[in-house]
Amino acid sequence: MKDVLKSFIFAELIYHEDPATFGDEDNLLDAGLDSMGIMRLIMFAEKEFGVTLPDTEIEPDNVGSLKSLESWIRRSGYTG
Repeated sequence: MKDVLKSFIFAELIYHEDPATFGDEDNLLDAGLDSMGIMRLIMFAEKEFGVTLPDTEIEPDNVGSLKSLESWIRRSGYTG
């Protein structure tokens, strides 16, 4: 799951010179993920992983890193 998310984020939402060096716990917001990017990321994740990510849970603790994003998606019902 992290590889799919990472590919989407760095292809569509954030420019990073070398995405391979971006770690699972590195801060996506500090790297340039903005509010519009967060919405696009949520729509992508919901479609890709078949979950609903509640608007009330959109907060830095859930979208701040690849690790926290993956955890949020799993808590929202993803079983893959």
